[in-house]
This record gives sequence, C-alpha cells and structure tokens, in this order.
Amino acid sequence: MRTTLRIRRAALVFATVGALALTGCGGDGDGEKKSGDGSGEGTDSASTVTLPKLDGESVSVAAVWTGPEQENFTKVLDEFEKRTGADVTFVPAQDPIINFLGTKIKGKQPPDVAMIPQVGAVQQAVARKWAKPVGEEAKAQLGKNYAQVWQDLGAVDGTQYGVYFKAANKSLIWYNAAAFDNAGASEPKTWKDFLTTAETISASGVTPVSVGGADGWTLTDWFENVYLSQAGPEKYDQLAKHEIPWTDPSVKDALTTLAELFGKPELIAGGADGALQTEFPASVTQTFTGGDQPKGAMVFEGDFVAVNIGQTEAEIGTDAKVFPFPAVGADSPVVTGGDAAIALKETKGAQALLTWLASADAARIWAEAGGFISPNKGLDVKAYPNDVQRTMAQALVDAGDDVRFDMSDQAPQSFGGTPGAGEWKILQDFLKNPKDIAGTQQKLESAAAKAYQD
Repeated sequence: MRTTLRIRRAALVFATVGALALTGCGGDGDGEKKSGDGSGEGTDSASTVTLPKLDGESVSVAAVWTGPEQENFTKVLDEFEKRTGADVTFVPAQDPIINFLGTKIKGKQPPDVAMIPQVGAVQQAVARKWAKPVGEEAKAQLGKNYAQVWQDLGAVDGTQYGVYFKAANKSLIWYNAAAFDNAGASEPKTWKDFLTTAETISASGVTPVSVGGADGWTLTDWFENVYLSQAGPEKYDQLAKHEIPWTDPSVKDALTTLAELFGKPELIAGGADGALQTEFPASVTQTFTGGDQPKGAMVFEGDFVAVNIGQTEAEIGTDAKVFPFPAVGADSPVVTGGDAAIALKETKGAQALLTWLASADAARIWAEAGGFISPNKGLDVKAYPNDVQRTMAQALVDAGDDVRFDMSDQAPQSFGGTPGAGEWKILQDFLKNPKDIAGTQQKLESAAAKAYQD
C-alpha cells in the first residue's frame, strides 16, 4: 500500500516509451543467484553485503503481506537464513499494524523486526519507544544504496530507525488491451481525456473502471493522485502535515474532480455498491478475466498490480497494458508506497536482518520474482523481469531526493491507515455519495484534527 512520490522525470520516461514499452516482457534478469551460509562458503563472489553467523538464533518478522507478496518476501528471508544460519519465522500481521504490534508488545511477545507500511506508524513506534535505532552495518548499507531522502524518511529527530525495503509507484492505470481495441479507445493523457475514454468504452458495452473500494487505502490513492496533480506539491505538503485544513478549497476542487468519475455509477464496475464490496485483488483480476468482456476495462493502482495480473491468464505487454495516471493539472502525478523495516528488539539477528534488507542482494531476490520496486540504487534494473518494472524502477531511482510520500501514510494511523475509520471510511462514504463534498470535507477535517492532536 501506500507512500507518495512526485517524479517529473517519470512522466518523461513514460512519454518516451509510449505504453511503457510493454514488449519483451519475458524474464530476462541478470540471472546471478546468491546463496551462502554467512561463512563465505558457497557465497557468490559478487555478494554486496557481509552478514554475521547466527547459527541457532531465531529471528521473527511481522508484516501485513499475504498471498504472492508473502511468498516473495519469504524467498528474501530464506536467503538470509542460508547466509547466516538463523532460523527466521514470518509472523502474519493485520492492519493497523501499530495496534497489532501493541498487542504483541503488551503480551511480551514482540517480533524482532516489523515491516511498517506507513511513515506515520514508524513515528508512532518511535514515540512509544518500541523501535530500536539502526546499527552501524545497516547504516553503511543505507549510505551506499539509498538517496538521502529515503534515509531521512526512516529517521526520527535525526536518529535512523527504518530501512525502506519496498517501494511502489502508485500512479498507474492498467487496462485490458482487448477491451480498449474493441472500443477503439486510446490511452488518455489528461483527466478530461480519461473520462472521455471511459465513456467510449462504456458505449462499447463494457464497464470502464474497476474500483477496489472495499479497501479504503485504494480510495486515498485516488484522492492523492488527483490532489497532487491539481493542487501541486506545496499544497500537498501542507495538507499532509495538516498545516491547512481539509475544508480548504483545494480539497473541494479535488473531491469535485473525483466526483466526475464516482458520480457516474455506470462507469464503475458494479456501481458504488459493487465497488465497496470489491477488494483490491478482485478489482484487478476482474479486469483481466473474461477476455474482451471483463467486468471492468481499467483498474487504477501501483506496479504491484502485476502480482495480481499474474493470477490470471493475461500477459503483461499484450493482454495487460498500463499508462500513467492522467494529468489533472499541468503534470501527471506519481505517488509511491513504501514499507520500512524496524527493529523491535536489541538483538544481533534483528540488526543483521536490517543490514540484509538494506542490501542490493536482498532487493534483487524480490525484484526477480516481480511485483516489486526497490528504492535501492545499488540494484541493477536488469534484475526486474520485464521492461515495465525496469522503467518504473529506474524512474524511482533517478528521482533521487525529489520525492514525496503518500499523504495518508504521513498521517497518524488512526486517520490515514485504519480500516473502517478515518480517511479510509470517509472516502468510502464519499464513493457512495459523491454529491456530499462539503460534508465529506467536514468529516475529514474533524477526523484529522482529532488524530493530529492525539
């Protein structure tokens, strides 16, 4: 889920590759595999990180990932086991993860490491004195492999606590190529063109847009993309910090724009009620099943959509294509999500795992599996399985320090990251009743004021 990135260069990259050069998408990573036991025996000579021997030591890692994401992260942990001799356990967590960790800590059973999907949650973990500072070895990897902004995002009051392992470009519209071809539709570049394209597809007999409204975080991403493009980065930063209220006219403008889509239930698969019952994975799979007659012709979300497309028979590059989120203002927005690893115990194993996750070797394992983008500039983009991901990953790294995180991830978790509450619930209500813009603003401001005060 979640984290915002404005990369002007990304728009240029997308423009030069048209439909993101969605060809040649067969896996052609560099093929170098890394394995070892931490002693150097069997370790590839190209290894970029040195890890300690941890024979007999147990390390537990909590994360909200499930399905393919959990499977791919487990591959990263498996290699850590091989290199160190540690016994690693994956602990399934639930959103909001701060509440989950609070229960574990109260029961005196905290995991050694937790993967935190919100900047605000990292800050909360530090404020509650749960998080332990990053050790020197992990800091060295961060200094070598990460732009300063990614290090700063994992720091609180100048002390490093987080290692951002996974990022996501969350400003993409994926589409069913056959449905587009049958409708005679083309990739839109502006919001106005996007709505026109949706009407064209609707006229062909296919509902144009699939929305995973049962997961409120997808709706925060819709809002943030519209707001960033329309209001601009300065306003975006101010709203993210609650320096301006949600009753600001810029919020009204963004909600009004979003209502141009949400206010036309015939353009949304299942209408508002159907969207609110559709979880994110289903919003993707229903777009790429049914051939040229899917339940929805387009679905909005990040690069990680590729993982869910992989659960269908559609092939990225032929059946499934993608274009940047359309520009509402002068530029197309680029929003990214990110997951930071923090240590909750002062153990050798916890610090070694942070060091591992900050390395290019660890990033490569998930990159080769797909459905993943890393902010790690030490990772060769050849590791990614197709040109789509290579392009998005390169744009992320090339952006350097010119990044902004997802607004909801910067907020206190009670406002920006809790199912059935705060921004998630209010935007779900807005999807159901997009005419109530003023009421939505008042609810957002009331919830935000309370959360930021707390």
